[in-house]
This record gives sequence, C-alpha cells and structure tokens, in this order.
Amino acid sequence: MSPVKRVHNFNAGPSGLPLAVLEKAQAELLDYQGCGMSVMEISHRSKEFEAIIQTAEADLRDLMGIPANYKVMFLQGGASLQFAMLPMNLRPAGASADYIVTGSWSKTAWKEAAKLGATHLAFNGEAENFKRLPVASEYQFDPAAAYVHFCHNETIHGLEYKSEPVPPAGVPLVCDMSSDFLSQPVDVSKYAMIYAGAQKNAGPAGVVIVIVREDMLARVPEKMPVMLDYKLLAESGSLHNTPPCYSIYMVGLVLKWLKELGGLTAMHRINQEKAGLVYGVIDRSGGFYRGHAQVDARSIMNVTFRLPSEELENTFAKESTKADLIGLKGHRSVGGLRASLYNAVTVSDVKALTDFMVDFQRKNG
Repeated sequence: MSPVKRVHNFNAGPSGLPLAVLEKAQAELLDYQGCGMSVMEISHRSKEFEAIIQTAEADLRDLMGIPANYKVMFLQGGASLQFAMLPMNLRPAGASADYIVTGSWSKTAWKEAAKLGATHLAFNGEAENFKRLPVASEYQFDPAAAYVHFCHNETIHGLEYKSEPVPPAGVPLVCDMSSDFLSQPVDVSKYAMIYAGAQKNAGPAGVVIVIVREDMLARVPEKMPVMLDYKLLAESGSLHNTPPCYSIYMVGLVLKWLKELGGLTAMHRINQEKAGLVYGVIDRSGGFYRGHAQVDARSIMNVTFRLPSEELENTFAKESTKADLIGLKGHRSVGGLRASLYNAVTVSDVKALTDFMVDFQRKNG
C-alpha cells in the first residue's frame, strides 16, 4: 500500500481534523467497540449511541466549564439555521433584538432575524469594510432588547473579539461562536446562548452545537414546529429524531483529543503561536503583505491579507496549491488571501506556510 498523502490544510471550512482523530475513526469504522457495526449503522436509540452522545456532552461540559443550568444540544442545519431558530424561539412576539454586525456572518444572522420580526442594529461596521471591532462607546443598545447577538470570530474578514460586548443590565447575550469554538477558554456564564457549527474546530459538517441557559427556554412559543423547538429538543437530549450520529461521534473524538492535549488553555497557547508566526511574516514584509483587520481585532483563527495586486494574489494561490498548501484563496465576496489556522492545523503546517510566504516575497517583492 502506498503512503497516505496529507496536505497542509488551511481551508476555512469544512476544515481539517486532527490526524489522531481520523486514525481512531478509521480503526473503528467497520466495528465500533465490538458491536459488529459502524457508528453509521447503529441505532440512535441503542445503548452504544446513547453512551457516545452522553460522553460527548460530558466532555464538552468539562472542557468549557459549562454550568449545570445550561442545556447542551447537538442539532442539524448548521449555524445558518440557528440564524432563524434563535429569533423564533427567544424573541417574544412584538419584541426587538439587537444585532452587532462586524462581518459577513453577523450581517447574515441579522438579515435572517429581520425577516421574522423587529431588529435593531447596535453597531454596523460595513461602511469601513469590516476592518475593526467597535469600542464600548460605539454600541447603541436597546435596553428593552430581547437579546444582543454578536459573532465572536468573523471567518471571512478575519476579526475576533478578545472580550465580550457588555449588553445593558438584564439583556441576554447570544453568540455565534462557530469559527473559534473550542479554540480558547470561554466563560459560558456570561452568555444566555452559544451556538457553533462543528466543521471548523469541533468535528465534521453535519452537526451544530447549541448551549443555552435553561431560563431562556421559557420564552419558546407554543405550537413551535417540533424540529425548531429549543425546549422540546433540549428535553429530548437531542434525540427527538435521528441525529447526525456519525458527526456527533466525531465531535466526541475531537473532544477527547482536546482533553488529552491539555484542554482549551493549552489549545489557546498553540493557536496564539500559530497566528503569531503568520502575522509576524505579514508585519515584517514592509507592506508586501497587508493584513485586512486592524491589529487589535486580528483573528487567531482566520488570517486575512492582501498582496500588492490581484495578479500576485492569484499567482500566490496557484503556487501555494502546487506546494500542497491548500485553501489559501480568500472568500469570493472579498478576494485576497486567507489562512485558516483551526485547532487541527499544526505548528509544522504553519511553518510550511510562512516559509512559502517568505520565499514568495523574495521572488516577487
């Protein structure tokens, strides 16, 4: 058998998975722990799968320090469905919700919520091309808002919050944490709800993780469609219908991997090191590489940057692909280049990228 080829994967999502996780899944693919079936074949009502989902929840609670008065759900539809489910469940009839728009994903969440009821923009950074995050004095919160929604890390523009916005007293804080979920410690108690698509840091596509404070479930309206009802889905333990079993299993393996690594504090140190290597090349390039985000708003997950011309950017994307550096072309809506440094990206992967960047500047600068 020929050796397995593994490239340096900087895709923005679905992202790479830790090699140890893939190898564990491979070993258990045909026969999960002696049951004679794959996880893709066992019943979601079986004791084997109940152990998988319950262990995944317990490990997530342990890693994140999730308080006992929060429910954890493994749902389908990705974070994009949560853009609609959130206001349907947690914005009472006649109420408005505040949205902080700092990039493409928070803008999309706001637009979805606006289709279903009243919204208010507490901040909108689009006029500045989403280059920075607001300072505290710029927020224009509605003290009667049903909740304040923000995106912790903007994948496309490369901005990341270093600390949470502080809403008015009594107004719940809700966060789309999809692209930096499990990359660093989080004080869950500051949030009424956190949601995250798994396919960046937590596992493969197909499952979204929702963490919601129990008191918020009292807001869920009567006669909500079953598969959109947070209260019912929480009460069922994410097992009202057949869940994305294999994706949940893979999330469970990733959570075990993170615990063995030393938890989220250890993961954060590694992620800071990786981002520092790439931003270091950008900052020492004399303007050849130009970061999109302001320095104090830079994401450690998604490094977005430009070159002196689009022609050079296209050349960079083509030549980096030939060098097995995959996924560096920027999002189609903004162009440029982007290196996504999710948890599974190794320091060795990043050093291969920075060596390429230095060499590319030497040849083209």
